[in-house]
Amino acid sequence: MRGTDEAAGSLFSYVDLEERVPARHPLRLIRRIVNDALASLDAEFDALYTDFGRPSIAPERLIRAGLLQILFSIRSERQLMEQMDYNLLFRWFVGLGIDDPVWVPTVFTKNRDRLLTTDMSRKVMAAILTHPEIRPLLSDEHFSVDGTLVKAWASMKSFQPTDGRATPGEDDPGGPPPPADETSANTDQPQQTETQSMPDTPRETRNAEVNFRGEKRSNATHASVTDPDARLYKKSPGAAAMLCFMGHTLMENRNGLVVQAELTHADGHGERKAALEMINRHSPGSTRRLTLGADKGYDSADFIATLRRMVVTPHVAQKARHSAIDGRTTHHPGYALSQRRRKKIEEPFGWAKTVGGVAQTFHRGLDRVRAQFTMTMAACNLARLPKLLAA
Repeated sequence: MRGTDEAAGSLFSYVDLEERVPARHPLRLIRRIVNDALASLDAEFDALYTDFGRPSIAPERLIRAGLLQILFSIRSERQLMEQMDYNLLFRWFVGLGIDDPVWVPTVFTKNRDRLLTTDMSRKVMAAILTHPEIRPLLSDEHFSVDGTLVKAWASMKSFQPTDGRATPGEDDPGGPPPPADETSANTDQPQQTETQSMPDTPRETRNAEVNFRGEKRSNATHASVTDPDARLYKKSPGAAAMLCFMGHTLMENRNGLVVQAELTHADGHGERKAALEMINRHSPGSTRRLTLGADKGYDSADFIATLRRMVVTPHVAQKARHSAIDGRTTHHPGYALSQRRRKKIEEPFGWAKTVGGVAQTFHRGLDRVRAQFTMTMAACNLARLPKLLAA
């Protein structure tokens, strides 16, 4: 018998969000681990808020919503609120009931800014990694480090001289042309009654093209007026320089989970400085022998010497000439193993840029971009947990 295509509305609807989500859905495991991690940060959240005034959005819901935005590649807070209004899965994950209203996007953004800090993002990542189910997945001896470029939310036209000189094309060329001089009212000539045709003038766009050929531009003489923390940099020869930041990660070699994340100004020494800082932050004062795999960009004499003083064996790829890595490191079987495992660090970078949305950040300022980068790496770890824990 053929069914009827009739839309019959009902006055009441009894919907249990818990029953609507499949039992084997990967977000179930992610939500449970995130809830346990956020519960351990309850004292940290209390320190951010006062005991009086109008209640704000719960910080736990803000972080869950932020993780959803990263995991599902939602490009803006406005689109996130729109999808949360009709997506039962999103409501269940964040903690909203079926009849609870979603937040105004601007209100959500204002409340989220309280948590968009480097310190809080690192605490969320650390709380996830110290979960009893995740801690056995981590290696505490063998690590890898690498860096990648994060394009800034600033155009090349915003890269202006710091001495106040105007770059061609800095002024807005848009707008209609000035009106032609009208015939004076005191003239003896009779006024024309016919409508005059409009002059055929070329239309100018507001975003005019600018040719920087022949102009020397460097971070020493120029700065972006949109994001002063962005730097003009290129990581590989032959590539075009762009305004960007440099993101860094420290990965454990057992399952390829990111244990530390950092974001700095883009320069030639940022990778090595960030590597030392992440090692010190992850294992402060450790006297246990660690290994650190890295590419040829880390093959520097001062960096290798610093690692050895920190009781860290540098499993760094050798440069063709003037390498600081000698035979006492390369002859060990662990060196070849670290060189193979360190290539997995490119996977979190690829996930963060294609899914997590950090190929070009939509935040401005070093601290805000660093917090976004750290939270994206925490979300990358969460996305891998269902398969790792099921193995």
